Amino acid sequence: MQNRRLAALLALLAITVSAAMWAGDKKKDKKNKKTAIAAAAQMDEHQRALHVLNRFTFGPRPGEVDQVAGAGVDKWFDAQLRPEKLDDTQVEARLSPLRTLHMSSFELVQNFPPPQVIKAAEQGRVAIPNDPVKKAIFEAQIEKYEKQQEQKQAKGNDAADGQDPQMMTEEQQAERREARMYARDQAEKILALPPDKRFQAILQMPADKRQVFSRALNPEERDQVLNSLTPQQREQVMAMNNPQQVVVTELMQAKLLRDAYSERQLQEVMTDFWYNHFNVFVGKGADRYLITEYENKVIRPRALGKFKDLLLATAQSPAMLFYLDNWQSVGPNSMAGTGQRPNAQNRPFMRLNGRFGGRRMPVYMPQQPRPQQQQQQQGNQPKRGLNENYAREIMELHTLGVEGGYTQKDVTELARVLTGWTIRDPRRGGEFFFNERMHESGTKSVLGHSIHENGEKEGLEMIELLAHHPSTAHFISKKLAMRFVSDNPPDALVERMSQTFLNTDGDIREVLRTMYQSPEFWSPQTVRAKVKTPLEFIASAVRATGADVSNAMPLVQTLNQMGMPLYGAQPPTGYSMKAETWVNSAALLNRMNFALRFTSGRMPGVQFAPEKVLGGESSGDVSAAIARLEQALLSGEVSQQTHQTILKQMNDPQVTGRMLDDPTRSVNVGVIAGLILGSPEFQRR
Repeated sequence: MQNRRLAALLALLAITVSAAMWAGDKKKDKKNKKTAIAAAAQMDEHQRALHVLNRFTFGPRPGEVDQVAGAGVDKWFDAQLRPEKLDDTQVEARLSPLRTLHMSSFELVQNFPPPQVIKAAEQGRVAIPNDPVKKAIFEAQIEKYEKQQEQKQAKGNDAADGQDPQMMTEEQQAERREARMYARDQAEKILALPPDKRFQAILQMPADKRQVFSRALNPEERDQVLNSLTPQQREQVMAMNNPQQVVVTELMQAKLLRDAYSERQLQEVMTDFWYNHFNVFVGKGADRYLITEYENKVIRPRALGKFKDLLLATAQSPAMLFYLDNWQSVGPNSMAGTGQRPNAQNRPFMRLNGRFGGRRMPVYMPQQPRPQQQQQQQGNQPKRGLNENYAREIMELHTLGVEGGYTQKDVTELARVLTGWTIRDPRRGGEFFFNERMHESGTKSVLGHSIHENGEKEGLEMIELLAHHPSTAHFISKKLAMRFVSDNPPDALVERMSQTFLNTDGDIREVLRTMYQSPEFWSPQTVRAKVKTPLEFIASAVRATGADVSNAMPLVQTLNQMGMPLYGAQPPTGYSMKAETWVNSAALLNRMNFALRFTSGRMPGVQFAPEKVLGGESSGDVSAAIARLEQALLSGEVSQQTHQTILKQMNDPQVTGRMLDDPTRSVNVGVIAGLILGSPEFQRR
């Protein structure tokens, strides 16, 4: 109770200070631009290093500002533009237990079967693997599926009898008590075994008992059992309970760990930027299995390359095709659209994304039902037809922008061009292929350009056109400037970046270099002018304090509470980069509460070590401790108002729990650090 009152008190103080800070910044924004640009030349190397680390990383680590300033800011930036040359073994070691990161979408489905595969296995349409671990996962999920079906039927019967399905009978309550007792008994037996025997004991349980064991343990007991296993065994036991969740949680943990610990910081910042730009929602069916490969194989390797390559890779990604439904888009006059069956003359030939050296490989499609059969099979389901979702978003959100000069007719015509760009069996891993039977024939006209009938190459032609369009250069450049400079970037800067985009064939490195070399980027108006998103705030807190994260899931859950679940933006617009989205009283309260939990050791899986921030020094003097922490976490750039607020609160026993007449008690470094992390200065980058 005392901790909650403390958090609420400090959060209200932070909100008060933050409100004053926002008001002060609005006045500062009215400064003359010429004065600001002239003042930029007076920025010393230390200030330049801090600014660059705030913009091109997820925040500086202890001592990193001095390191970058000493080695040269320009040299550091050039190195970040070539991430493949930077040693990233530290973060790779942290990611090594997360096996799903190195699996293809097909392998993920095989090892962590989704509900559709489990249902097919239960019905005998899919073979259960012989491998004992995979078999155990399948058996556990089949048992779970059958139990759910029984419960649905029982609820239906109860409703028919007029009984409340939500009411638990005495028999069911007794079953639950018995399950808990069984689970605790088994947990004790497993923990009593030698470590190399524990996993085998779980594996040898009957499938129904394993389900009872997994469900009935409380979180503390479950953690005890899981922590006694190897990372791979832990992953496999979790998969027996919910295989789909293993894939998603490992993906989310990996993102936070990369953002916090990778040496290739600019690449990770740009990966986050492009994922948000080419957003895919993790909650949509098969995308739970497709996003791992989408981020790791499509976006990250191309985050600093040519925009046209990134655009094409996302366009052919099963994750994007599934998310925006293009995989189901059928030309109204195509063979599939008219129900025409293939014969010797019209049997299609397709290429699997150029994987066979350009040779045309036959792909035998299942026979299409006759129109009357199709109607019977579909029942009331609408017949598949042209889907404009992706065609609209690739122009509005991915390339030209909402003011890019396209019309609704262009959207429809582009949708016709992209028919046949689909996925082979998406719910079992899937891969891109061009299905000629779904493709709309004939000439199309998009943005005043005639696209002559040419199968898959029609889409490739349009990707080239969109990637090199002047509106695309402007839209992408402005969005990059919004991410790295300000919410409302200067027009002159955007125009210079746009020109570089056009002159270099959309080279993202060179566009960033143009921005970096522009006076607007170094203007005092730009310094700490961007408000951190929740992801940036949490990642920067880990980096600034040098905290050791052994389990990133509590941080992932904190992001959910802050309104920014990872991969959780449902609309294709992704998450906003603008301050107005993230600055409000509730958001600041959540941030302060997180900061205090984080620095007080109340965040499971995260170890905050004050000595890393203070450089091993300690002091019983409050003022000295505050000064050192302000220097360590903010490079000394803190307002007098924030400093006085923190000092005042640290002299209040209700806040610190430290009696003023007891000089022997040490300073509460955790509270000071939490207040600084929750300060307006740390909220900005």
